[in-house]
Amino acid sequence: MIRRAVPADAPALLALWRAAVEATHHFLTPGDIDAIEAEVRGYLASDAELWTAERDGRPAGFMGLDGDEIVSLFVDPAVHRGGVGRALMTHAQAHGATWLGVNEQNPGAVAFYERLGFVVTDRAERDSAGRPFPILTMRRS
Repeated sequence: MIRRAVPADAPALLALWRAAVEATHHFLTPGDIDAIEAEVRGYLASDAELWTAERDGRPAGFMGLDGDEIVSLFVDPAVHRGGVGRALMTHAQAHGATWLGVNEQNPGAVAFYERLGFVVTDRAERDSAGRPFPILTMRRS
């Protein structure tokens, strides 16, 4: 089930984010993850458009949307390859989302988006916070 996230979801979503990042973002140091976690905590507490996918009454993944951009997508590593990410992406596209940014150093995510028909259209040397983690812009072809 996919539903709009509510403020009470924030602690579970933050824990899910951390587990997903530790499992997939091998280019980040523990210190990087700690620093970014503070930003994510604020993001989850904001009025951002967040959606969560539930399995057995618990969040299994979440994404953020901003107009036609998929701002974030994180899936619990315990359910990777189980259709949660694909379901969230289908939901995003039904809401008009057509593009996203993804860490170039996360090849699994890049391949996932390519399987869904996204292609790289741009590359930035740094992420939106100025950190040296290249970001690929991907759009649906």
